[in-house]
Amino acid sequence: MSTLTAGTPGETFGARLARVVEERGRLCVGIDPHAALLASWGLPDSAAGIREFGLRVVEASAGTAGIVKPQIGFFERHGSAGFAALEEVLAAARAAELLVIADVKRGDVGSSVDAYGQAWLTPGSPFEADAMTAVAYQGVGSLDGVLAQASSHGKGVFVLAATSNPEATDVQTARVQSGPQQGRTVAAATVAELQARRTESSAAAPLDEFGVVVGATVDLGSYGLTPEDLARTPILAPGFGHQGASFVELPTLFGAALPAVIASASRSILSAGPDGLAAAVSSAAAEVDAACRA
Repeated sequence: MSTLTAGTPGETFGARLARVVEERGRLCVGIDPHAALLASWGLPDSAAGIREFGLRVVEASAGTAGIVKPQIGFFERHGSAGFAALEEVLAAARAAELLVIADVKRGDVGSSVDAYGQAWLTPGSPFEADAMTAVAYQGVGSLDGVLAQASSHGKGVFVLAATSNPEATDVQTARVQSGPQQGRTVAAATVAELQARRTESSAAAPLDEFGVVVGATVDLGSYGLTPEDLARTPILAPGFGHQGASFVELPTLFGAALPAVIASASRSILSAGPDGLAAAVSSAAAEVDAACRA
């Protein structure tokens, strides 16, 4: 485990994330081996191809970006060989001192969801990552086991809250009908419930250990959110580049929440191809840094 991302005993994910952002910036490079991208890179759409693709992204990101986010579905579609390739990519990312967010979007109840947490958040697991994405369709309480595992291991969880895909709007902007979050949108209730689970150790850190996924292309107000609501909550923000948002908009989009934002980009960087990848990562990292310092 790397010296930059491993942290010290008892250190929370929020503290580690804040340190990585301070030292390497807030750009997150997606590792998304789409079939079309593999072809444009001259790689086969196979386990060997996605392994090579992932390792090249790790190599290009090391020392320039601080965070990578492998999209697990692209590895999973190649079965056990794809998962073996993923294990190698994850190990390489850890060795390169990159903070790894496994984009798995898992959600369930009881022992089933707990098993997902064990797979992705347990130190020494073949799929060990620094954080995972999760879905709380059954309520944030359904993730309590995963959140507890994350806390015990100094790991993070990013729960979908306000995503940019239009078919999610009705669900995420619906109003909660009962309980302590009554009247809030589902997105706002998700944020509030995660913040209510803030541990004492997390409260002392610059950022919380539990975060949310908020698309860079969504209007926060439409989801019942303000930047102030999110000021301490890590925000994984996809949507930059190919999906339409630009890095220069970061301060306008997130305002007071900007220190908590992870700016995620995939295709806009990966489309540079293997020969232009390192330059694309460097350029994107510089754009993010300039926007956040403006």
